[in-house]
Amino acid sequence: MRRLAARGAAGDAGEVAAPAADSTHCAQGRSPSPPRLVTSSGIYSDAGMSGTDQSRPRTTQWWQEISCWLGPFSSRSFVCFLPFFSPRLIDVCAIWDTGVLPPTADWKGASSGVAGARLNEAETLSSIQEAQLERLEVATPCGPGSRERGPVLRMARQQLPPWVHAAILLCLLSLGRAIEIPMDPSIQNELSQPPTITKQSVKDHIVDPRDNILIECEAKGNPAPSFHWTRNSRFFNIAKDPRVSMKRRSGTLVIDFRSGGRPEEYEGEYQCFARNKFGTALSNRIRLQVSKSPLWPKENLDPVVVQEGAPLTLQCNPPPGLPSPVIFWMSSTMDPITQDKRVSQGHNGDLYFSNVMLQDMQTDYSCNARFHFTHTIQQKNAFTLKVLTNHPHNDSSLRNHPDMYSARGVAERTPSFMYPQGTASSQMVLRGMDLLLECIASGVPTPDIAWYKKGGDLPSDKAKFENFNKALRITNVSEEDSGEYFCLASNKMGSIRHTISVRVKAAPYWLDEPKNLILAPGEDGRLVCRASGNPKPTIQWMVNGEPLQSAPPNPNREVAGDTIIFRDTQISSRAVYQCNTSNEHGYLLANAFVSVLDVPPRMLSPRNQLIRVILYNRTRLDCPFFGSPIPTLRWFKNGQGSNLDGGNYHVYENGSLEIKMIHKEDQGIYTCVATNILGKAENQVRLEVKDPTRIFRMPEDQVAKRGTTVQLECRVKHDPSLKLTVSWLKDDEPLYIGNRMKKEDDSLTIFGVAERDQGSYTCVASTELDQDLAKAYLTVLADQATPTNRLAALPKGRPDRPRDLELTDLAERSVRLTWIPGDDNNSPITDYVVQFEEDQFQPGVWHDHSKFPGSVNSAVLQLSPYVNYQFRVIAINEVGSSHPSLPSERYRTSGAPPESNPADVKGEGTRKNNMEITWTPMNATSAFGPNLRYIVKWRRRETRESWNNVTVWGSRYVVGQTPVYVPYEIRVQAENDFGKGPEPDTVIGYSGEDYPRAAPTDVKIRVLNSTAISLQWNRVYSDTVQGLLREYRAYYWRESSLLKSLWVSQKRQQASFPGDRLRGVVPRLFPYSNYKLEMVVVNGRGDGPRSETKEFTTPEGVPSAPRRFRVRQPNLETINLEWDHPEHPNGILTGYTLRYVAFNGTKVGKQIVENFSPNQTKFTVQRADPVSRYRFTLSARTQVGSGEAVTEESPAPPNEAYTNNQADIATQGWFIGLMCAIALLVLILLIVCFIKRSRGGKYPVREKKDVPLGPEDPKEEDGSFDYSDEDNKPLQGSQTSLDGTIKQQESDDSLVDYGEGGEGQFNEDGSFIGQYTVKKDKEETEGNESSEATSPVNAIYSLA
Repeated sequence: MRRLAARGAAGDAGEVAAPAADSTHCAQGRSPSPPRLVTSSGIYSDAGMSGTDQSRPRTTQWWQEISCWLGPFSSRSFVCFLPFFSPRLIDVCAIWDTGVLPPTADWKGASSGVAGARLNEAETLSSIQEAQLERLEVATPCGPGSRERGPVLRMARQQLPPWVHAAILLCLLSLGRAIEIPMDPSIQNELSQPPTITKQSVKDHIVDPRDNILIECEAKGNPAPSFHWTRNSRFFNIAKDPRVSMKRRSGTLVIDFRSGGRPEEYEGEYQCFARNKFGTALSNRIRLQVSKSPLWPKENLDPVVVQEGAPLTLQCNPPPGLPSPVIFWMSSTMDPITQDKRVSQGHNGDLYFSNVMLQDMQTDYSCNARFHFTHTIQQKNAFTLKVLTNHPHNDSSLRNHPDMYSARGVAERTPSFMYPQGTASSQMVLRGMDLLLECIASGVPTPDIAWYKKGGDLPSDKAKFENFNKALRITNVSEEDSGEYFCLASNKMGSIRHTISVRVKAAPYWLDEPKNLILAPGEDGRLVCRASGNPKPTIQWMVNGEPLQSAPPNPNREVAGDTIIFRDTQISSRAVYQCNTSNEHGYLLANAFVSVLDVPPRMLSPRNQLIRVILYNRTRLDCPFFGSPIPTLRWFKNGQGSNLDGGNYHVYENGSLEIKMIHKEDQGIYTCVATNILGKAENQVRLEVKDPTRIFRMPEDQVAKRGTTVQLECRVKHDPSLKLTVSWLKDDEPLYIGNRMKKEDDSLTIFGVAERDQGSYTCVASTELDQDLAKAYLTVLADQATPTNRLAALPKGRPDRPRDLELTDLAERSVRLTWIPGDDNNSPITDYVVQFEEDQFQPGVWHDHSKFPGSVNSAVLQLSPYVNYQFRVIAINEVGSSHPSLPSERYRTSGAPPESNPADVKGEGTRKNNMEITWTPMNATSAFGPNLRYIVKWRRRETRESWNNVTVWGSRYVVGQTPVYVPYEIRVQAENDFGKGPEPDTVIGYSGEDYPRAAPTDVKIRVLNSTAISLQWNRVYSDTVQGLLREYRAYYWRESSLLKSLWVSQKRQQASFPGDRLRGVVPRLFPYSNYKLEMVVVNGRGDGPRSETKEFTTPEGVPSAPRRFRVRQPNLETINLEWDHPEHPNGILTGYTLRYVAFNGTKVGKQIVENFSPNQTKFTVQRADPVSRYRFTLSARTQVGSGEAVTEESPAPPNEAYTNNQADIATQGWFIGLMCAIALLVLILLIVCFIKRSRGGKYPVREKKDVPLGPEDPKEEDGSFDYSDEDNKPLQGSQTSLDGTIKQQESDDSLVDYGEGGEGQFNEDGSFIGQYTVKKDKEETEGNESSEATSPVNAIYSLA
């Protein structure tokens, strides 16, 4: 399909400025060709008729009119399908983006035959309007200097029906691009511009009352703008107030209070106006407020009396400051209050005690408020606590007690909320702000707080917990963060929760903020102001600070909601427009000026630049330019020839010319020419091509003995016009050339090598444009006697490079390569790798050719036609690879036609009206000849029409203006100067897809069960799919639950049914819910239209498991059970079923079943015995049946191990006999002791070497007990007298003394001291001179 173009001369020079049919015509300056007209009857073309032939048919005349109109369109060419022969066909006109050199003169800029007329905003054009123009038979000439196009087009536009006008308007505004003014100060200062606000104070401007007030407002424009202000929507006369002044060349207000005055008198709402002759810009409405830091009211605070373990809130109630002060708690001695999960400060500033402990009395509590602007801290009178307690001693050892509360006699309590109150609350937050949710609970022990969100998870990337998990902060809130959150406070006594309903509102925020619009005279444009918010904001347009409704009418301006459309703008259209969008939460105000410029082209870069580049590199020549209308740009070489386009050249939109690979012939002078209807400008760039810098004799790895001389070679070839610098690195650091080293142009010599010289040496050869590197490693050996085994003494290394490559037996497709191996460096060579390089496709890049064993030094190489080969060889041993050998001489094989075609041929659409044919390009060894190119052929598959063909030098070709998704037969054949390759295979490709046009019909839904439905639908017609049918897709969402009080998420979900199917199943639904469902057809482009919305209801199902099933055992007689309702009831709950069974070790009792009503969530089980444990299984029921069960076990008692052991052995006979024997033995012992004491017998005495215990220890921890007396005074503990005697003090002998191990006194003469103990230690055994046992059993033998 040919590209449309407009024709005309460019100014006085007469250059062709409008695009021709293709790049070749543009280069030759030919007149544009009319388009082919695709109709229902075939393809008609007026190509070949003279552009000046008055006898040409009406189509060509129409083409002249349309080309005159379309010439100003930038960066696009057009293809129109018109119903000349079939009025029933729908008119279609679409932009064909050629994808070739958008910034060049061929495809960008204004037609030089049209004075000041380029439709900047119109990048799509309805063929309905073209047909309308043809019916009007517009005959206005279209040559240079014609000024009648504008009125004619306006007449045509007025005759269009309103609906056509609206459709064209939307099409014209779908794409657009305004002129951008460069940042060059000379241009900025030269061009006229309406004012723009560049700096202003914040909307809520709070100032320090001790300083002068500064309200900022700065603006730029040309001419410089003047300023005035309004206060509270009235003109603020600065001249009448001596305290108020305005900064020079600025709108910033300064209110000076050095001579007195109250800042509060100036509070209010201010707005700045910046004006020049082209318009007025507005600042935001700045609300000025004076900072306030009021004093704390005087108050006398009585001591706060609270029972230990009770909750407590100390209220701060700071004075209302502006801005709000920062609150923190300290003692009256300015020590910070330590906070933890029991004691913490709330967001409102109050100090919360989940439970008060006795140690809380040790300090007082003072609330402090720090005010931002005054930098002052105000302190409230301190609270003093008086804690009533059952345990008045504040024993510090109890703080770490595992059960601190019970140790202090504090009763345990279930949690209750201190803040917020109740079980539910709500909170509103604005989008983009931080959401702070807070839950502070009391209870004993101190409750733990956990946070959840109903129906989803907390946003992990934005949520963080604060204040010991009592606060949840979600940053940068968005709409998806709305919903119900709940905090769960729990301790071992129970749990409670509080639900917070979060609503996210939004102050207005920009979706599309209006931008400055700079147009050329006669251009079209638009300002768009789109904003969103909750509630939806309203939009008000103003011009130069006045409502648009009261502004003078402008026939070239049209307001369409959030868009202002400008057509055929003129110099008088310049103004500043304001868009104010607001809702109850705030407002946004944006300024955007419309400036109309008429500027001839000018160059922005220095003239006659010199660019030097290395051969075979990529380079870019810059040519920045500016003009209005936007100029078209073209590049020429050496002042002649065609516009540089395609192949090795690529032109960017900013004017830069890229040369992909530099060759010698690319050297020369390049000229860039920018043209618009007001003139032209040009600049020149001189390009010089330099040879690359290459190291052709590289340094080699060496092994040297200490004290010897080493020379590292580095010979370089470079461009003689560039200055060469050779430097050396050692271990990648710059090498210091000392007295022992000598650096020459082609080598580095080291005299008297030392061990510190060992390392890697890098030769760096560089010029100002490029550099080359080569590295070698120097190994230094210690000075020692030569060993008998040289190989064992010398280290192994990589082999030296092969040398002296020679080519022999030259044939058409083969050659023999011979080389001399290098030294193997004590490790035999295992392989040789032969590499080749060719200088046509990838010069300087080496490729592996073949691999040969290490015993071979000559091989026959198979070659491809027309390749200029150069070979090198790499040796390999177990250590590594050698450096490549020096290249061989070149050998070019003779050419031949290609023997293969490119692989991986594909045809795929990248847009709905094209097909991109791609393939893998052939490399140098498969080209077989010069000028490798590809013959691309394609045709519609079903029509069997003749083949279209084009010759391409790249690896892709785009076929334009194709029907939507039709099959094509594609062939790609290789060709060079020696001939064509073999006949290619035919590949089937498809043009681009469009969105499906139809939705599935007759969608039927059948409910399978409570969680799944079956879908059935009618197949859509294949021609409505407009692409490859990927799948049918069902979108469904849960509208509500049949349980009215249950909140559900209405998030849309989808189910895919791949392929051309007519039925499917949607699983994983929620039971007992109302759903809605829509179906679409999906192809490679996307979704088609949605089907009619279907509604269905899922029946009841079984519920999910009850939540938070808790088993508590307050004592050994009862077990308390508690649970919460299931998260997903899935129907109407009919009750709960509890199954429990007792077990003790491996013994399991009989299962008991209890049924409860749906409202019961507690149950108490009476234990049958205190030893067994219980296993509980709880499930909820609906009419459908029981749901998922949850199982818990009763807690194990602390002495469970002992109890189990007791239950097992208490009934054993041997255990009963043992206990009886022990009882009898103890009885005999007591009788004997009583008799001997009455007789006054003497007992052997053993000395104790223990250090006496302190008086505070009445009893040894090991349970031993002593009876002793010294100086008629009883000793405490287990200490005996030094002389081993016991003297009489009292005569109260009792058997209790023996049984309880307390202090005892005997009426004896001092000849006996006895000790009865449960265990004996090492020291007692060593100090027992009489070797008498201390146990009661051994005491019997001592009586004999």
